[in-house]
Amino acid sequence: MNRTTLSLIAGATALAAVTGFATLKTPDASGDDTTRTAARLPVERTSLLCPQPSTSDIADTAYTSFTPVAEGAGDRGKAELQAATAESDDSTDGKKSGGKAAKPVVRPKEPGKPATGDTSGAQTPALVGTAEGKFAPGWTVQETTDVAVGTGRGLLGTNCTAPDTEFWFPGASTAEDRSDYVHLTNPDDSAAVVDIDLYGKDGKLKSSVADGITVQPHASEPILLSTLAGDPQTNLTVHVTVRSGRVGAAVQALDDKIGGDWLAASTDPAGTLVLPGIPKDATSVRLVAFAPGDTDADLKVRLASPTGLITPAGSETLHVKAGMTAATDLGDVTRGEAGSLVLTPTSSSVPVVAALRVVRGKGDKQETAFIPATAPVSARATAADNSAKGSTLAVTAPGEGAKIKVTASAGSEGGKAVTKTFTIKGGTTQNVEAPVPSGLKGTYALTVEPVSGGPVYASRMLASTQDGVPGFTVQTLPDDRGTVAVPEAAQDLSVLLKQ
Repeated sequence: MNRTTLSLIAGATALAAVTGFATLKTPDASGDDTTRTAARLPVERTSLLCPQPSTSDIADTAYTSFTPVAEGAGDRGKAELQAATAESDDSTDGKKSGGKAAKPVVRPKEPGKPATGDTSGAQTPALVGTAEGKFAPGWTVQETTDVAVGTGRGLLGTNCTAPDTEFWFPGASTAEDRSDYVHLTNPDDSAAVVDIDLYGKDGKLKSSVADGITVQPHASEPILLSTLAGDPQTNLTVHVTVRSGRVGAAVQALDDKIGGDWLAASTDPAGTLVLPGIPKDATSVRLVAFAPGDTDADLKVRLASPTGLITPAGSETLHVKAGMTAATDLGDVTRGEAGSLVLTPTSSSVPVVAALRVVRGKGDKQETAFIPATAPVSARATAADNSAKGSTLAVTAPGEGAKIKVTASAGSEGGKAVTKTFTIKGGTTQNVEAPVPSGLKGTYALTVEPVSGGPVYASRMLASTQDGVPGFTVQTLPDDRGTVAVPEAAQDLSVLLKQ
């Protein structure tokens, strides 16, 4: 057997399995490119980053890790979450510093069963997580924090995210009653250099300190947005770009009066966007959008309700000037029913990013959460950290109707997995009656898989009322990217093994 041949096959397969989706294009006889079908294999390694949860001394944070059982993932592997500083480089020769290794906050034992960990207080660091082998395909980690009082009090939640080089956050603010931080976490052994651009209603804000921000290896930097710009801005779009290296990024939005939550990044700029899972009892909904190109965008605003697509009175369209942030208040747009916002171009398609700020409650008993535009569930998506009560799964089929399969995993401390199927009518949003594991003990995960029909979008709301304040947090469910398409070149090379 030829050693070079083996190296090529292993290299191509490993590259696809680690770095993401890949297809191989080959020219046909006419000179046009055609995409050849590639085999899909489970990913072999996944990284996730969890931001520092809070600076409050009375904050309690729970971490829940879950990996769905994946066919073909093998029977070996490991996963763990530990402090971002646990492997910091303190030496001058580039070697890891000595000392006692930090104990992982979470270390799951098997796919199909959630693993949990918790921390408390203001000194909880950002976490860096790595999953390999059978734990990598579809690995999901939820960070949920409970803050009883103070700025940003309430229930704060976020999905820990993979490191990347670009992020969009419409819906941030530097208003006087807001304290918004962008958290940058570097998982690698070399420093990352990051630029942060802020865009308000009149365009890009001038700043002398937002470019060339250095994030040290295995470190996290929370940056207060108001220190990067001058006059307060109620509605901002934050654009994070990485010059060198890669980071995880999330915005923590804390309000003096109406609580706070994490603002996750919007999906990549697109002409049509879906923002799923507005709570049916929302008392205030604000849409914030940004057009990053050189062309204005005109968007048709519609609500996908349980009965179909409707147009909110007085908010039929939204005009977004190029390079400027636009916002519109939709009030209690859901009016007691499940709903998702669907944005489509009124004429020509112009890429935009968008997010919703959602408020529940009234008076001094209000709480805030955010819903960014998200990608559809193409194969599978997972929401971890569910309990028997307080979890709401919203699923939207903005176009053609769809059939989905929802699986409730085994419980973290006991219980058997349960699966149910649902039909979502086209143009609607349904708060589905998600299954609960039989004999549940502890927390569990919900996994959504499309079976047939058109694209579906999903989100999960966690709710917990304390002292009359309706605490809640919403996480969207983009595809978990648990498999990758292996370039057919690697498969073709296997023919040589028979020669």
